[in-house]
Amino acid sequence: MTSVEVTLLTGRVGEPRLLIRRAASPGPSVIYVHGATFPSALSVAYRFDGHSWMDDLHRRGFDVWAFDFAGYGGSDRPACFSRSPVGREPEGRAPSACRQLARVVAHVLATTGRSRVSLLAHSWGTLVAGLYATTQLDKVDHLVLFGPIARREGNDGTAANVPAWRLVSIADQLSRFVEDVPAGHPPVLIEPELALWGPAYLATDPDSRSRMPPAVQIPGGPVADIVAAWTGRMAYDPARIKAPTLIVHGGWDGVSNDADAAWLVERLGSRIKLDRKLPKGTHLMHLETGRAALFETAGRFLAGETNP
Repeated sequence: MTSVEVTLLTGRVGEPRLLIRRAASPGPSVIYVHGATFPSALSVAYRFDGHSWMDDLHRRGFDVWAFDFAGYGGSDRPACFSRSPVGREPEGRAPSACRQLARVVAHVLATTGRSRVSLLAHSWGTLVAGLYATTQLDKVDHLVLFGPIARREGNDGTAANVPAWRLVSIADQLSRFVEDVPAGHPPVLIEPELALWGPAYLATDPDSRSRMPPAVQIPGGPVADIVAAWTGRMAYDPARIKAPTLIVHGGWDGVSNDADAAWLVERLGSRIKLDRKLPKGTHLMHLETGRAALFETAGRFLAGETNP
């Protein structure tokens, strides 16, 4: 089993401490950027039958890193978490999260002595990774956008109505995880009832079981960013991305659909830009029975293949 080192990255006064995971290798560095509702321990580092996405990337020769944004997992909690979420700006918007990603990238480069990293991002995390890739062109080798959020037009909604933080229960997660699977199709989640994943998720917040029902407190900023993108205000300009970019999404993904992928592909400024749709997968394909195809597609692209 791959050895994973866990450390806390400290910064300047006022900057949150960020939990970082690393499966070390002399190969190229890849940083995983998690999505809106669960941290790296429950995504890229979560092991089903003793094997995680981090393990898969490490087996392919990559130096694999992952971290938790402030407000998630083992990283510091924002001060607003102790106050009412109503009437406050959503915590953890993409520009703030991008500064955290920049700190992690700087740490990885300083640790490894390399000049570039690749970014593998999921869902809301693609907005953060995309924003970083538009501002640090010389530091991004490859970019993988898994289930990316894209700009949409004509939708109603406003980010101003999103609270500073919110609570997410196991039931909330399960409902979201299975809603796009066609009716009558057998479950595709590896743990159909989240029997182990669910308690592990609650354990990422020490106060989760003091609530009824038990629930994890997370920043509201990611939802505000998604609402903004879906009402025409994207967090970054895809035309400014120059790194080779892979868009990969499940065929049943209702959060990142065919039109979203097509919009991004058309506007990406990358010379190499690919769109791969994988069958029988949803927005949570890394937790599903089809995850091997996702791992293979992303791993081959990160290794430099242009037709994974």
